[in-house]
Amino acid sequence: MGQMIEQDRYCIDILNQISAARSALNAVANQLLADHTNGCVRKAVLDDGGEAAIAELLQVIQRMR
Repeated sequence: MGQMIEQDRYCIDILNQISAARSALNAVANQLLADHTNGCVRKAVLDDGGEAAIAELLQVIQRMR
């Protein structure tokens, strides 16, 4: 995208690229969140009630908003 700016590309093209990158990152983040919840958090809940893991998960979800 930096190259697009240097080339003085049309602003809408750059904004579309930013939107696509955000969308791709969000998809990866959501998959990681699901994997973490179904793996690490589930294990913590079964092992010791998972209070710390749940608190950490909720903090991450809050930051993702």
